[in-house]
Amino acid sequence: MSTLRTLYPAIDPYEIGALEVGDGHVLYWERIGTPGGKPAVFLHGGPGGGCTPNNRRLFDPSVYDVLLFDQRGCGRSTPHASLDANTTWHLVGDVERLREMTGADRWLVFGGSWGATLALAYAQRDVERVSELVVRGVTSMSPSDLHWCYQHGVSQIFPDAWESFIEPIPASERADLFAAYRRLILDGETPEEAEAAAVAWCRWEGATSQLMPNDELTTAFSNPRFAHAMARIEIHYLANRCWLEEGQLLRGAARLKDIPGSIIHGRYDMPCQARSAWELHKAWPQADFHLVEGAGHAGSEPGILHHLIEATDRYAASWKDCRS
Repeated sequence: MSTLRTLYPAIDPYEIGALEVGDGHVLYWERIGTPGGKPAVFLHGGPGGGCTPNNRRLFDPSVYDVLLFDQRGCGRSTPHASLDANTTWHLVGDVERLREMTGADRWLVFGGSWGATLALAYAQRDVERVSELVVRGVTSMSPSDLHWCYQHGVSQIFPDAWESFIEPIPASERADLFAAYRRLILDGETPEEAEAAAVAWCRWEGATSQLMPNDELTTAFSNPRFAHAMARIEIHYLANRCWLEEGQLLRGAARLKDIPGSIIHGRYDMPCQARSAWELHKAWPQADFHLVEGAGHAGSEPGILHHLIEATDRYAASWKDCRS
């Protein structure tokens, strides 16, 4: 690999706002870069995560005009941790409302982890609105993926973190840990019980989302306010299979054939198995595909970060060439 690309310098938003999208939800959004530049939207992970300042740094601010937003119920959007009218298809509609708000005819769509799933769902429904598509850490959200993450699979590779994960669950309920956590977090007898379970859930995700330990990520995932929204919303989505039919996004990948795209995935991604990215690559062979050696799930992994910024730089260069 040539010299690794790194994050662009930190930059503040040039505009911040809130958009009412109905059902009582108000979305926080921000725009960074150059007004009138190449339009792009960043879709964060989770479900239930939120945008961070480093997400802004994946795009050349001298070229891009990027909209970042916190999805329903999380981050700075309100109401916090709400599950009402909060489904994949509500979020797809929100992405399109935000595009209309910016006035962009088409934009680059960038999504990581859950954001990749949302990006694929949006792009397949509104293909004419997507100029390019960058997805990282792809997952199928299938029952087998749930079993791998929360029952038997990742537990064999992170036995130390696994012990902490199962500790809040009574031994009699450990045969179905997802169901047990769903009960504690969504229907806990006390707020304190629900909060403790949410933090344990998110610490497990933070511990397994990186190839090498990252104290900053672990600390962020342990924040009670973050964990409350992340765990509630994620469990809500996973329990409903993200309102997607089995294999739906793979079957719909043919609709993406004319969209320039990049699929980037760590070889040792624990939460999102490489098999999912490989299957998407086979269904959408027109996209660039990078299975990154020596990398896990997090977008901050050096090899993954390199390919992400390489992709946004390449699409920026094509946009500038078209305008010259």
